[in-house]
Amino acid sequence: MATIIPFKGIRPAKDKVHLVASRSVDGYNIAELNEKLRSNPFTFLHVISPDMSDGIRTKPGSDERLKKVKATYLEFIKEGVFVRDDQPCYYIYQQLKDGIVYTGIIGCSSIDDYFSGVIKIHEQTLTEREEKLKHYLEICDFNAEPVLFSYPNDKVIDELTNKLIHTEAVYDFTTTDRVQHKLWIVNDPIYVKQIQERFSKIPAIYIADGHHRSASSALLGKSRRDDNPNYTGKEAFNFYLGIFFPETQLKIFDFNRVVKDLNGLSVKEFIDMLSKKFIITEKGEELYKPVAKHNFSMYLEGKWYSLDAKKEIVHNEQPVGSLDASILTEHILAPKLNIHDLKTDKRIGFVAGIKGMQELKNLVDSDKYKVAFGLYPVEMSQLKHIADTNNIMPPKTTWVEPKMRSGLVIYSLSE
Repeated sequence: MATIIPFKGIRPAKDKVHLVASRSVDGYNIAELNEKLRSNPFTFLHVISPDMSDGIRTKPGSDERLKKVKATYLEFIKEGVFVRDDQPCYYIYQQLKDGIVYTGIIGCSSIDDYFSGVIKIHEQTLTEREEKLKHYLEICDFNAEPVLFSYPNDKVIDELTNKLIHTEAVYDFTTTDRVQHKLWIVNDPIYVKQIQERFSKIPAIYIADGHHRSASSALLGKSRRDDNPNYTGKEAFNFYLGIFFPETQLKIFDFNRVVKDLNGLSVKEFIDMLSKKFIITEKGEELYKPVAKHNFSMYLEGKWYSLDAKKEIVHNEQPVGSLDASILTEHILAPKLNIHDLKTDKRIGFVAGIKGMQELKNLVDSDKYKVAFGLYPVEMSQLKHIADTNNIMPPKTTWVEPKMRSGLVIYSLSE
């Protein structure tokens, strides 16, 4: 059963929250990042990218860089940019984006649940990246970007959440990307107890986004346990920050592919080869988006095509093999375009479905890529089935919304 605990959050002062909360640093190009840092002294980007603030360059991932991150974070606390809650709380977060409302609960998950399999995974992590993130946590000593979890809808939790969000939110602000963010603090001991007890009846939770953050937090906790053989299990390092959404509250978008060349094939040769495994229908110049599982869109030389996988290449009894990302790799990318390793091959790119089919067209029309493939989004039932059967999805298979802003609620790993 899931252990999801309340905690004493560190969060922006109410009058500064709209200035503090930021997208991940990877979400900005250099010009945007410099402008944010220049014009906004309160942005959390000053914490996660401290070199930009003082002009003194340090090596990414070095102890020197990470000590600057922690020092800037502590300075934000000292200056009152961040405040600390004085009792364990849950936090209800709500996001309104493109007409869709997402509502979840922020709490802390247990590393024991990660080790025991109560926390279900569907993505392979890279050891090198795990170790880098673990080192980051060792020195910086806080979580500022929660892992995105889903859990089976629970009527009791839904009723509690709906009751609490009808009170006034502590935060209510809209960011420049026209996304509205709301946050409620749940500190009433009665509600805190009810939420914690109800989560303890849920047999499994699923990582939707944040596999490396989960793995690195578990590694850090294990390391600190080894260094503290008399640990009680209640220390902060035994837990890590998460935001928990009922599975119907998450939206899984497609993750599409673009390829730089046709591996020496002419357009006609390429299409003729595809026709052996797919029913191909030319769709012309109008944007075409896949309409069902095993239906793909393809954009090539100014034209859109519908590709329907023939029955003989669809194996629905295989949790991973039946995924459209697997079918595309097995029957097009690998045999026709000579792309076998999606993690390392420089000829392939990935485009989040949230950008739409227009982004695929733009990339091909710009001549940066030769061909684009649109995929139908993975369904939550597929994701859960893969995780429940201890299987792993191919790289870049899902793009899950919502994406929460960094620095909105922070968890200290030492308090």
